[in-house]
Amino acid sequence: MRKAKILVIDDEEIACQSCQKILERVGHDVSITQNPHDALKRLKEDTYDLVVTDLMMPEIGGMDILRAVKEENSDTEVIMITGYGTVKSAVEAMRSGVYNYITKPFDPKKLSVMVEKALEKKNLNQSLCLPGNEVTPPFIFDDIIGRSPKMVEVFELIRKVATTNSTVLIIGESGTGKELVARAIHNNSNRRNMNFVAVDCTALSPTLLESELFGHIKGSFTGAITTRPGYFEIASGGTLFLDEVGNLSLDIQGKLLRVLQEREFSPVGGTKPKKVNIRLIAATNRDLEKMVSEGAFREDLFYRLFVVPIYLPPLRERKEDIQSLAMHFLDTYSRETGKKVPRISPEAMEFLTDFEWPGNVRQLENIVERMVIITEGDTINASELPQLLQNGKAGIKSVIPSNVKELKDLKKVIRKKSVENIERLFLTRALNRNEWNVTHAAKDVGMDRANFQAMMRRYNFRRSTHHLIRKV
Repeated sequence: MRKAKILVIDDEEIACQSCQKILERVGHDVSITQNPHDALKRLKEDTYDLVVTDLMMPEIGGMDILRAVKEENSDTEVIMITGYGTVKSAVEAMRSGVYNYITKPFDPKKLSVMVEKALEKKNLNQSLCLPGNEVTPPFIFDDIIGRSPKMVEVFELIRKVATTNSTVLIIGESGTGKELVARAIHNNSNRRNMNFVAVDCTALSPTLLESELFGHIKGSFTGAITTRPGYFEIASGGTLFLDEVGNLSLDIQGKLLRVLQEREFSPVGGTKPKKVNIRLIAATNRDLEKMVSEGAFREDLFYRLFVVPIYLPPLRERKEDIQSLAMHFLDTYSRETGKKVPRISPEAMEFLTDFEWPGNVRQLENIVERMVIITEGDTINASELPQLLQNGKAGIKSVIPSNVKELKDLKKVIRKKSVENIERLFLTRALNRNEWNVTHAAKDVGMDRANFQAMMRRYNFRRSTHHLIRKV
């Protein structure tokens, strides 16, 4: 973690001292002042990485400080301190360039994390301006990065829905960042100081998932040696995020509907309903409307979830964000590995931009991490990219469509082939890591065994093929 120079401004002495103590404990150089006039003078005379300022102060307020900061050094990030009564003003301030805001009394850990994220944003914007890395700085919203029109729409929806208690359904392919969006909604809501609980609905069998969601009473089934609360109870007062909600069984769908309608649930083996106060955010990569028509998803639950839908575009539909994302991951993993931030050659960046990315942002992140690890010099060249990316580009160059229909057909073929290649490698490596024990492999990758086996059947994976693909 890089040592940063931070200025804290608050007319309350205890607030200044608290911030200083918290941030110096994690290694930063912190100056404090209770006088906004003194703060303006310091901003003219010195340069800071970050300014933490109270929003409401006599004579000179936080917005005046913000304007002065941006006039002197636009790269300096600003965090606003505010009371619950002025949260709305702080949210409005975010539109004017404030990185984020924190309410009094603030949690030390939350302040430290927010400061680190603000500094990461500053470092990213600086790295984007290094020679050879020229990219228009992106919008960054709670670790979600994008400057494409589609992502700007997503950011705006997050801002609008965060201040409500409405149920949200996030729709997008695997790897597009659905959980990041859910966390952004929670972190910008009035529940931000309560629990955020994420549940992967593909990771457990229906029986186990019911117990995990609703809890169970001691003795309600074999192995229930104690009474245990479920995720609904743990998340009470906060936010519960159900990822891949389309995988829920019809029985659990009915129980979830009751929670949304009545705001109560019954633990497994219990007879007395428990009241719950949660904000539900669900996500799916499946077509729930089609599932409703097929009888695989309850229509009444669908409409309960489909209050505020947020569509996350796949990476292939927001290619203008690929460079910004690549540079962000480059900076992140360079710091993690202790390496100097390398540059990505124009040819390598062209490969990254042209690839279809069936695994979306998650796949891009994994590949950039790999490049940082294997690169010895100060430049990541095209030759160091995985063969998958190079093959994809070669295939595109060898068959150039002559009309729009051929273009659409070619894109479908490339997309399908890329997904198949990724899924085959995914299965192969998971099975090899676990000596072809299907149960262990499914658990290792976080999938339900039945879903994992279905994917194996799709690609005709059998135990008898073990020796043929051992080295893949």
